[in-house]
Amino acid sequence: MFEHITANELAGYGVGALLLCATISAPKIDSLISASQRSSLGMCKRCGDLRLIACSGCKGSGLVKEGGLFRFNPVDDLYRSFGDDANMMSFSCTKCRGRGHFNCPECSKLSHG
Repeated sequence: MFEHITANELAGYGVGALLLCATISAPKIDSLISASQRSSLGMCKRCGDLRLIACSGCKGSGLVKEGGLFRFNPVDDLYRSFGDDANMMSFSCTKCRGRGHFNCPECSKLSHG
């Protein structure tokens, strides 16, 4: 299968795999760095003293678009890029009940303790 692969193609596959891994791990690395910075500043590691954290179900918007998180439809994406969201169905997030955020559990422990 790979008898006729060139060194440049092999390097391209390697770089592509490296970029894919970097893209997948970037949010985790970002959260680790931001938690470290918040800790060094004496702030809450989880919310940065905002006392609220964004809902992971709706990413803080309070609405979930039809099709869920992994929806992929190039035609709908094209319409939205031109500002036409009229054909997109959205529902209130059931995880946060449409608020888009929760009280920070770390700050809640401190205020009640």
